[in-house]
Amino acid sequence: MGERIFIGVAWPYANGPLHLGHVAGAYLPADIFARYHRTKGNEVLMVSGSDQHGTPITIQAEQEGKKPAEVANFYHQQFLESWKKLGISFDLYTATGTDNHARVTSDIFLTLLEKGYIYKASMSQPYCPNCQRFLPDRYSEGTCPYCHFTGARGDQCDKCGKPLNASELINPRCRRCGTTPIFKESEHFFLKLDAFSDKLKEWVSQQKHWRANVLNFTRGYLEEGLKGRAITRDIDWGIPVPVAGFEGKRIYVWFEAVIGYLSASQEWAESTGDDDKWRVFWQDKETKSYYFIGKDNIIFHTVIWPAMLMGCGDLNLPYDVPANEFLTIEGSKLSTSRHWAVWLPDYLSRYDPDPLRYLLSINMPETGDTDFSWREFFRRNNDELVATYGNLVHRVLTFTYRNFDGRVPQAGEFDSQTRALLKRAEDTLKTMDELLYHCHFKEAIKSAMSLAQESNRYLDDKAPWKTIKQDRQASATALQAAISVLSCLRTVLYPFLPFSSQKLHASLGFGGSVESDGWQLHFPPPGQKLLPPQPLFTKLEEALAEEESSRLGNIHR
Repeated sequence: MGERIFIGVAWPYANGPLHLGHVAGAYLPADIFARYHRTKGNEVLMVSGSDQHGTPITIQAEQEGKKPAEVANFYHQQFLESWKKLGISFDLYTATGTDNHARVTSDIFLTLLEKGYIYKASMSQPYCPNCQRFLPDRYSEGTCPYCHFTGARGDQCDKCGKPLNASELINPRCRRCGTTPIFKESEHFFLKLDAFSDKLKEWVSQQKHWRANVLNFTRGYLEEGLKGRAITRDIDWGIPVPVAGFEGKRIYVWFEAVIGYLSASQEWAESTGDDDKWRVFWQDKETKSYYFIGKDNIIFHTVIWPAMLMGCGDLNLPYDVPANEFLTIEGSKLSTSRHWAVWLPDYLSRYDPDPLRYLLSINMPETGDTDFSWREFFRRNNDELVATYGNLVHRVLTFTYRNFDGRVPQAGEFDSQTRALLKRAEDTLKTMDELLYHCHFKEAIKSAMSLAQESNRYLDDKAPWKTIKQDRQASATALQAAISVLSCLRTVLYPFLPFSSQKLHASLGFGGSVESDGWQLHFPPPGQKLLPPQPLFTKLEEALAEEESSRLGNIHR
């Protein structure tokens, strides 16, 4: 019997286009993991959506002279198009602006309130006398009291990752006009995080399989001591607080955004015609829940969201939170404000998705920050995808198609070298199974490419293009072995390179999808008809790397 896997992926703010930092940080690893488990025959639910609330959207709307809903809906549609083109295979990608999400958020809020885990208290909030309004979240900026980063926000410091309240900022200022705010008392609702301190520490101590960065950061945060955290804000954009007397306030975006994993699951269930189908992913203790995020969101998924789930009492806690580190661009920190980013829609308008998926997979920031450069992108595309893997596929299938009537040849007896190659394919399947299961994506794709390199060396040794004239059977044997390896590669590389893997799947004469064929060694039988060979990848002019690099810092959305 297969496993049941829930995959929640970070919710991007719908205030600007997606960039490669988003993809490398959360969405590509989640998709690799989902495709792998589906191919294994496991039951998978992968959900996410556009975060349409909060100050990032209102700030962008003010800059564009539009209503927040206009901005949020525009980028939500753009996100949907980008996911489709990149091959990110959500079971549901929704948005926090739905009636369903508002209902589920209100239900969770009221449940925690009834159980005593939410309480009212007054808090000192920044108020800009010039703008004549309270300054929630990102409308406040200042110096972080922990790491002294001067660009910290009123909700979080991007440099050290610590969640903040605006009152903690040193030398605070209004983001809009630069005025030093005054602080006024305002009544809000708070999540009683400290009530879960002991439970969270005990639970975290059991998570031996978490990545070191996630475990250490979480432990450090818990050891500092938890305190109540405000979950409402003085703002008019977002989900209304479902309590009389708080009509002018909204639920804090980070409180409701994590609830999106649950609301999206319920929306997905309704779309299937079975309103209760979500329950097995959230209430069956055999289900494993994974949350794919960037390292700046660790605490929200290893402390705050688990505390909320504990408070509800009947929902599964995360099994793993495989947070990635950051992706830098051409050696510098990615900055959307300075347009120092590679925007995903811009990339997809000119290049195929699989080369990007390949580079970000083999260079994934799993345990430390990694860098994207256009020069490296072109080099890896040409030297590894085209010259190593693509060349292997093309020369095997082209020569076979031409010399064996477009069909898989009948092999003779395998010698030790051929048996060793096929054993290597079998071992690669097993090794990658283990690596992918434990979210080691970078190491897994390196294992697949190593098999492709070994197969090229095998072909060079056997030289079927030479033996075809003197020993046709030897040529047939080498080619059938090589085709068997290609069949292995289309399976193990499918989670990473779904478009080219499906293309190879069809070229080998298989029907249906790679996924439906399963995580197994399925060798094409002798006589199976091949499709006319086509190149899997396109060589790119490396001179374009400089041109692409020069676009950085400009607006290309």
